[in-house]
Amino acid sequence: MHSRPTSLTYPCPKCCRWFKNKSGLTQHVNAKYPASARPPSPTGKQQDIFNGETEAQNADWFPPNSSPVPDIETEFFGAGDKLYRNYHKLLNGHPCDARGALLPEGASSSLQEKAANDWSPFGNRLEFELADFLYTRCQMPGMQIDTLLDIWAVSLIKAGGQVLFSRHGSTHVPDHKDVYRTIDRIELGDVKWDNFTVRYTGDHPADGAPPWMDNKYKVYFCNPRKVAQDILDNPDLSTEMDYCLYCEFSLATDERQWCDFMSGDWAWNQVDIIAQDPTTHGSVFVPVILGSDKTTVSVVTGQNDFYPLYLSVGNVHNNVQRAHRNALVLVGFLAMPKIHAKTTEFRQLRRQLFHSSLLLILQSLKPFMTTPDIVHFGDGHYRRVIYELGPYIADYEEQVLLTCIVRGWCAKCLATWQDLDAKALYRCQIYMESLITQLSEYFRLGRLWDEYGIVGELVLFTNDFPHADIHKLIAPDLLHQIIKGAFKDHFVEWVKQYIHAMYGTDEDAILDDIDRQIATVAPFSGLRRFQQGRNFKQWTGDDLKALMKVYLTAIEGHVPCDVVWALHALLEFCCLMCRNIITETTLAAIDDALECYHQYREVFYPDTVSTFSLPRQHAMTHYPDLIHLFGTPNGLCSSITESKHIKAVKQPYRRSNHHNALGQMLTTNQRLDKLAHCRVDFKQWEMLDGTCIVTSPLCSFADVEPEAHANQPDARLTQGHPSPADDNSPSQEQEWYRDGYPVDEQTHLDAQVKLASTHYPRDLADIPLHECPMYDGNVKVFNAASTTFYAPSDLSGIGGMQREMIRSSPSWRHGPPRLDCVFVTTNPEVDGMQGMSVVRILAFFSFRTKDGEYYPCAVVRWFVLSDEPDEDTGMWIVRPGYTTHRQPDISVIHVDTIYHAAHLIPV
Repeated sequence: MHSRPTSLTYPCPKCCRWFKNKSGLTQHVNAKYPASARPPSPTGKQQDIFNGETEAQNADWFPPNSSPVPDIETEFFGAGDKLYRNYHKLLNGHPCDARGALLPEGASSSLQEKAANDWSPFGNRLEFELADFLYTRCQMPGMQIDTLLDIWAVSLIKAGGQVLFSRHGSTHVPDHKDVYRTIDRIELGDVKWDNFTVRYTGDHPADGAPPWMDNKYKVYFCNPRKVAQDILDNPDLSTEMDYCLYCEFSLATDERQWCDFMSGDWAWNQVDIIAQDPTTHGSVFVPVILGSDKTTVSVVTGQNDFYPLYLSVGNVHNNVQRAHRNALVLVGFLAMPKIHAKTTEFRQLRRQLFHSSLLLILQSLKPFMTTPDIVHFGDGHYRRVIYELGPYIADYEEQVLLTCIVRGWCAKCLATWQDLDAKALYRCQIYMESLITQLSEYFRLGRLWDEYGIVGELVLFTNDFPHADIHKLIAPDLLHQIIKGAFKDHFVEWVKQYIHAMYGTDEDAILDDIDRQIATVAPFSGLRRFQQGRNFKQWTGDDLKALMKVYLTAIEGHVPCDVVWALHALLEFCCLMCRNIITETTLAAIDDALECYHQYREVFYPDTVSTFSLPRQHAMTHYPDLIHLFGTPNGLCSSITESKHIKAVKQPYRRSNHHNALGQMLTTNQRLDKLAHCRVDFKQWEMLDGTCIVTSPLCSFADVEPEAHANQPDARLTQGHPSPADDNSPSQEQEWYRDGYPVDEQTHLDAQVKLASTHYPRDLADIPLHECPMYDGNVKVFNAASTTFYAPSDLSGIGGMQREMIRSSPSWRHGPPRLDCVFVTTNPEVDGMQGMSVVRILAFFSFRTKDGEYYPCAVVRWFVLSDEPDEDTGMWIVRPGYTTHRQPDISVIHVDTIYHAAHLIPV
């Protein structure tokens, strides 16, 4: 790591940037830090109690990156020296030994060698693969495992082999209990479950206490310190986590950009505080991210609700969090009182039970928030670690509980519930404690409730942890605040109410036509279709995202332009928020989209909406500041915890006998974690390369190489990967399918993105047939192909690669043909739609010339693209293309020109 890029010599004294010359530094300071007064208090009532402390306590919020910056180390990042990062110099994640002594630069890791045949506690690879397959993937019940093992044992005994899960000299036929006992002996990921009991300790009435006052509430949890250590020690995540916080900039545009959590300002501000203690220097800053949400596992057999608590660390990259890897771990089940008492005391018990439980669960982390903990990391090094309570992933109801505010108020700022969009300062814990202390002395806690939206009788769990402020730790929630809240629960309902208010008797006909347009949208890979329109009860996150993609064109023509523009702005805001990298230019576009949305939504007032002072609508105004603090919001979305419900709660519940199910669910989760850690460990030592049948010494064909078939088509074409800074240069690979099944033969070719139909001086249709080359070989036709491209902002794999199917089938699911559309690269030098065209795939085919050259092609029909996007919807409009002879414009292209699938919606 060198000190800084040689071309940057002038640092800014107020932020993390470097400049080539003094004039650039002067322009930056004048633009970013003009001399101005501090923002005023929102109301006079809050100012007189705050006594001038408001500005001091909120100084780290306006602007979010205004904290003083310590010494930094700067280095180029990525290919081509287009980006550079400023790393924190003090808490830089320097490796150490097992006793905590810092190692010299370039010291080797402490990975211990593992024997190639050490499958312990399993006897061999086959036992591990079978246990993992049965327990993790198939989730086979115990009795069915017994049947399978019996059949397998008979076949192995006849063949003279060793019966699986039996030990030498044992005559016992193994059953599912032997499989479970073997899994339980795994030491990796062995974090024991513990529990404690909480009960009400307040005053009991003399005339008899209600049952809830005497009940005991049991909470189950894992040691969060051990869970965090396992995440940091996971070799599968070692290249997908940051050991040092940083600020990232573009060298060409002098713009800062935010991506993963450690690129935000909150981590930098916290480390500045921690670094005041010299004993913490050289450590890794590990923000502990928590998330909780109630979930229902079964309604048919009774209302079975559970309250899971999840834990992750902020060092892990966002793409890993979204890919649902083992970076998010179930760490506890909180208590849920079942009594439906409506008294104030019972409501306070439920709130305080939540905070007291979190306080007890997180106690093992507290000593190591000031004193470094020695942790072994997945890359083989030991490092000193300082833990810190990080953002909390929660929907609005959970945020109300976390921050002890009154429902209807904002958990982030002091805006009143009657006018949430008014300018207001951010909440902070010191300010809240000051209000509670002053008003409780005069027994005016009711004033806290009415004027400040604070429940003053509760004690926050963050009060006992250093540097923790729950109001600053509330994370953005794209799923519940934007997608479900602002779009589905608000905008879609507003449109329905607007049509009812404005069109009266024609309401049903208009809504039915909207539903028909939604139902008739063409199928698309990965897109949920609404065969009956939008009227169904149970919505998932994927359903909501699919509706967002088709709702804009469905309502156009039925509502005024202001409604269409408002939805256009809301969708633009959401799309920008979902990006994997957000720059300062993106932030400006976000502000513009939000301003347009607020302007055009006024069309609903007052006939449809009586007020826009809604917490989830208001939360959108805080997103730009939250991006400064925590990086891109897609790494802290509640959709991550919602997806974890399936694996950690719902599936284990279904595997139980439903009687005292929680204990069985804990055992299931513990075994799943052990198998996952075991697989990562075996994979790290390359013990899982190939398949069981290929690596088995018993197989006579294990070392036989497959024959090369010269007359068979190649199965894949792979292009070079794009540079990280260029999202418009996708890495693609096409897999060919014949009759719905992939072709076996695979040959990798190097290819380049180029247009197959070269621009000839005359129209191809005018070329006489006798001038075309003759081909008398075989042509193979395919019904589908798959394309893999770089799209880290979408639901993708670890490396940001997304895979989707492109179909050209004469009959789709025994129905009419399905001919998908795709984007074709026509001018690689131009960004966006201007460098592409849209075509419909009529057929995939391939052929091989006599000299052996292979050509995978597609017959396509071209569409003509409009010069500009539609003014109302912002969408591009295409129409079928025709030749000069008024014939459909059909040609043959090379598959390398295909970018990815395109979805056309009729207008």
